[in-house]
Amino acid sequence: MGKFNDDFSFVKRGSQFLVLTVIFLSVIALGGDQLYGIFGKNNYVTIHLMMEILIIVVTMAISIQAWLVSPYILSKRVLYAGALFLTISLIEIAHALSYKGMPFFITESTPYAATWFYMLGRLLLSIGGLVLLFMKDKEVKITFRWQIYPLPFLIIIACFAILYAPTPILPSLIIEGEGPTALKNTLQYLAVLLHIVIIIVLLKKFKRAPKIIFLSVGSAIYLIMSDYLFTIYRDVYDIKNFIGHIFQLSSFYLLFRAIYFSSIEKPFQQLIDTQEHLEKSRKQMHYMAYHNEVTNLPNDRFLMETLKRNLYITTSHKAIIAIGIERISAIKASLGNTYADQMIDLIAQRLKNVIPEKYDLCMLREDYFVIFIDEVVHTHQLTQLSQQLQLVMEESFQVQHFSLNSQLNIGISLFPTDSNREEELLRFALYAMHEAHKIPSRIRFYESSMSSEMTERLVLENDLHDALDNQELYLEYQPQINLQSGEIKSVEALIRWQHPKKGWISPGVFIPIAEESGLIIPIGQWVLETACRQVKQWEAAGLPPMKVAVNLSLGQLFQQNLVEMIQQVLDKTQLDAQFLQLEITESMTINSNHMTTILLQLKGLGVTIAVDDFGTGYSSLSYLKDFPIDCLKIDRSFVQKIHADSTDKALVDMILSMAKHLQLKVVAEGIEEIDQLSYLVNSKCDAVQGFLFSKPIQPEILQESYKSLHNHVKSILDSISVLEH
Repeated sequence: MGKFNDDFSFVKRGSQFLVLTVIFLSVIALGGDQLYGIFGKNNYVTIHLMMEILIIVVTMAISIQAWLVSPYILSKRVLYAGALFLTISLIEIAHALSYKGMPFFITESTPYAATWFYMLGRLLLSIGGLVLLFMKDKEVKITFRWQIYPLPFLIIIACFAILYAPTPILPSLIIEGEGPTALKNTLQYLAVLLHIVIIIVLLKKFKRAPKIIFLSVGSAIYLIMSDYLFTIYRDVYDIKNFIGHIFQLSSFYLLFRAIYFSSIEKPFQQLIDTQEHLEKSRKQMHYMAYHNEVTNLPNDRFLMETLKRNLYITTSHKAIIAIGIERISAIKASLGNTYADQMIDLIAQRLKNVIPEKYDLCMLREDYFVIFIDEVVHTHQLTQLSQQLQLVMEESFQVQHFSLNSQLNIGISLFPTDSNREEELLRFALYAMHEAHKIPSRIRFYESSMSSEMTERLVLENDLHDALDNQELYLEYQPQINLQSGEIKSVEALIRWQHPKKGWISPGVFIPIAEESGLIIPIGQWVLETACRQVKQWEAAGLPPMKVAVNLSLGQLFQQNLVEMIQQVLDKTQLDAQFLQLEITESMTINSNHMTTILLQLKGLGVTIAVDDFGTGYSSLSYLKDFPIDCLKIDRSFVQKIHADSTDKALVDMILSMAKHLQLKVVAEGIEEIDQLSYLVNSKCDAVQGFLFSKPIQPEILQESYKSLHNHVKSILDSISVLEH
């Protein structure tokens, strides 16, 4: 908008100058002879004096302006410009006083001195202007102006000495009744030529300072017009001489405007612009201080101030709804902050479409959404809103080339039921949110028991950060029995945590904490490297080659360098890729596009892929034909009820039949009874694992008891054969 206004201003000024020029030139062209001497000889001296006074005022103003701004600008070019126009101003004074018809204290005024004063001033303006254009500007000391400004007075004294010498030194420039001489015209055209050079130089620099150069070029054009008129007039009473003075005055005015704009108006406007920019920056900083940069939602600072301001005003019930995004930490750890931020922003848009405008939706730094409800009529109102929020999460989020799914864990705290303090009210809602994933609805109201549970969880998360460095994590291995050969051909690596104070901690407790905090990435890499190295150690100890199965978490599957990391582990441990099996869960197959790509890349390394806990993930079975899968692992919950539940028995039969047609291997987990094993042997299951053969054991024990384990397996399988016969 500002640029448009400047352009419009240029056009407007240009139009005014053009109209003024056309009017005066029309007067000369159409009525020059008729208007010759229109003011009369007696009046012309007065009119000329008025014109000269105006010219003197403008040139003196330019000089004074440069003098006044020099302490603040300290520009060499500005000081020389001021001295130049002071010289021209003094010469114009001398020209006016020596003009024909003006009394002078030395001798009678004649055109000789007056014309030479004009001509010297005119040449000085052109030469000085050209010098200023090519002068390299630099900062000078403030005392420098006292050295420059006396020069104009020395120049005018020299001019007086030359022009009022007893014997004329310079030839006359005007012939009474005939007009300018050839010398005057030559000098006039020389000044014109210099000004044409000035115009060309200015136009080349037009983009640097359009307004200043526009005014300067306009000034130069008017001065050239005045030069032309001063070469064709008959005598001082000619209308052309009068209009020439008008053009000259207009030229100096435009030059004054250019210098005024560059030294005063432009710096002042820059100061205003700076102030406006600072004010805008202040508002922007204030906005940033109270809003989340990813979603532009109000942040925790805004929320706390809102709570302090509104929580105690009325006695109505109020509520805080805390909303946690499941898997966001895993996405951030594996894909990076960019993908996570894009997904958070998409979630925020969906939530805003559901939440009424009268509620405050905020975004906390820990990637939690929080809703403050100022008036709660009934808790059913909160449950209904929470269900609506979960409903909008059912559709996948398209983040670049990934199709991502997530769920919301929602915690609710009430005022004044749960707390009378704003900090506790928010904290209690977050406690309930962290506990919400334990129930199917994923919506929980705060209960007092949650505080101690949440504290314990946070302590565990803090301790888990140091568990790797302190060597508190270790692996156990559960043998997998090949039912065709009766041999232990593979093992499953299972992570364990021996806490120095709390003792053994279940993986079901610390694995979710690791996934939520992003620690699953370094822990997963440690598990993979430790398991691969252990297989090589067994081989070196004389055990036959065994395949090791390692579980991959969802966070690892979205790890950008997963394939490269696994290849590096294989190279580092020198394990052949065929002896590594990577296990994924059925629920991970939802993001089919990404999974297809990553599994194909993993298969390219030579490893095998298994689906763990098959049948519990509620996923479409279409992935079985799309994904490069080698093995299905039947979940223990189906195996344990083979004889007690006909439905589970049918499911196991279906899985075995489907795997056979798809040419997939099948491993049954959780074998604890002979009857279970017997059924699986008769159903042609490929392999089993479970407490019937061995619990997960430490690698040293497996190595030492390898033969006895084989004997134990053989005896169990032999007993089944005896029973069947």
